Amino acid sequence: MLTLSRVSKRYNDTTALAPTDLQVAAGETVVLIGPSGCGKSTLLRLIVGLIQPNTGSIFLGGEQLQPDNLHDLRQRMGYVIQEGGLFPHLTLRDNVTVMARYMRRDFDWIARRLAELAQLVRLPLELMTRYPWEISGGQRQRVSLMRALMLDPDLLLLDEPLGALDPMIRYALQQELKSIFEKLGKTVVMVTHDIAEAAFFGHRLVLMREGRVVQTGPFKALAQTPAHPFVTQFIEAQRRPMEQLAKVLQ
Repeated sequence: MLTLSRVSKRYNDTTALAPTDLQVAAGETVVLIGPSGCGKSTLLRLIVGLIQPNTGSIFLGGEQLQPDNLHDLRQRMGYVIQEGGLFPHLTLRDNVTVMARYMRRDFDWIARRLAELAQLVRLPLELMTRYPWEISGGQRQRVSLMRALMLDPDLLLLDEPLGALDPMIRYALQQELKSIFEKLGKTVVMVTHDIAEAAFFGHRLVLMREGRVVQTGPFKALAQTPAHPFVTQFIEAQRRPMEQLAKVLQ
């Protein structure tokens, strides 16, 4: 489904992403994880074509992303960013349907698709007349997911989609998102800094550090057979606060 071959990105003398290879199979959920500045969001932006690599090639369904086909290939991708990225001057309905209307899709098709997606993310259709500032953060993330799914993309890309939400809303949306991924069978590449969230969603995790992939595999492999001391350090750094809290509560 998705292949990256020796893809790299530099900004002047700074390497944001060293030459990287990555393959994502159809229907697989791959989670990019690592500390801030490790290159995971850069990698996602390269895949969606927001920035161009200095070296290497990216293929979607066997077709290489290039300037002359980028517009068409982007229509096969759904992209969700932190806090949703909704246009504040548009209603929720217009946010969700913006690309479908740009592509002059049939009005009845748009209406049916909007209703299907509202049901999928458990939002009342009547809510679509509101503006982003009139709804909660959790609802905005659901609307952003609707927009990403509107054209039924082959690939869904999510950049810290739940990072700005409070813990209770985040937990509820994690359950719903995983259910949606399983129901739709989409190919998903997701960015998070939370190892528990990565383990919950990912068939496979890609742990990054300083623009390089340190280890790839299911969470169990990273936890039990770390390829580098940093892998254990990263997992333990997130596990330790919860262990300390448990001791306090004893």
